[in-house]
Amino acid sequence: MSTTITAMKPKKSSRIHPKTFLLWVGLASIVMMFAGLTSAYIVRRAQGNWTEYVLPNIFSISTLVVVLSSITMVLCTRAFKKEQFSAYKAFLGITFLLGLLFVSLQWMGWKELNQAGILLNGRDPSGAFLFVIAGAHALHVIGGIVILTIFIYQSFKKKDPVESLLSEMNPNRNLGINLISTYWHFVGILWVYLFFFLQYYR
Repeated sequence: MSTTITAMKPKKSSRIHPKTFLLWVGLASIVMMFAGLTSAYIVRRAQGNWTEYVLPNIFSISTLVVVLSSITMVLCTRAFKKEQFSAYKAFLGITFLLGLLFVSLQWMGWKELNQAGILLNGRDPSGAFLFVIAGAHALHVIGGIVILTIFIYQSFKKKDPVESLLSEMNPNRNLGINLISTYWHFVGILWVYLFFFLQYYR
């Protein structure tokens, strides 16, 4: 009498995971916040007493950097799902470094604007709006960088065989990388919108 052992594959649920739902709620609230900020920017600018400015070229470079980081995040996610963990770690690290570079370039751009007389004070509403909008976005990017730091730590942490097996059997094993990937693409797209809004809205 022979017995055939069939590997049990976890069933995928069609229901949205609570963490995914919470992420989308959070992203929706961020969209509403920046929609409010840009709307207030338009209304205040129409009232006059507004210093016209052009964003320094370094902001264009930071935009290219955030787009590139979104591409490396796609490659990172794809490598994780294909269990190509060396590539996953490499692209994860590159995305992290590009995130740091983006924030650094933003800071340098703000310093250039400050030197050009676009200041964060009550007498210069254009400067105040610019720094609040760009600064709020930078904080969200920094939040993503913190999460990436956790992922990098976990990717290099040694796992025992039992823990690795349980991870492979977990139907939600891709949940974490999907969440951070969605968030990272979101903040990237958000900055592209803000960049063109701040640079070309006249």
